[in-house]
Amino acid sequence: MKVVLNWGRRYSLWVFNFGLACCAIEFIAASMARHDFIRLGVIPFAPGPRQADLMVVSGTVTDKMAPAIRRLYDQMPEPKYVISFGACSNSGGPYWDSYSVTKGVDQLVPVDVYVPGCPPRPEALLHGILTLQDHIAAESLSTGALRARYAGHRTAGAGEVRRGLLRRPTKGA
Repeated sequence: MKVVLNWGRRYSLWVFNFGLACCAIEFIAASMARHDFIRLGVIPFAPGPRQADLMVVSGTVTDKMAPAIRRLYDQMPEPKYVISFGACSNSGGPYWDSYSVTKGVDQLVPVDVYVPGCPPRPEALLHGILTLQDHIAAESLSTGALRARYAGHRTAGAGEVRRGLLRRPTKGA
């Protein structure tokens, strides 16, 4: 029974693309006729997060977008998977030293597959999808242990990802 359920999950991934910057163009290229990740059982452009199994975060994640990513991830039904696509969503990329850039989407949501590159080629996304499908085929029905292992227990609650407003300097200080 477990094998049949994992087979169904593996070859019917509905993708919710959270494209924030230039890597989103490469995601679109991967879904076009030349690379065509639909042949792998991946259906691009789910109507919304409630119909999606897979979230692909591509681009620079800023602190202002962090609550939206967490909120949309929480709306996805279980089992849910995340691919971090590109150097910016993996670790901040060239903007890692900026005051407003989150140092990787894995600080907000558990990430299953990291796809490196700036920007990564569409073939890299296809390889990431195949890697995720292998993880899905190997997992058991209780996904809690698997998600904790891949997330590294670095997830934050929705209240933790909101940055407080800066205070005005007081006179005399």
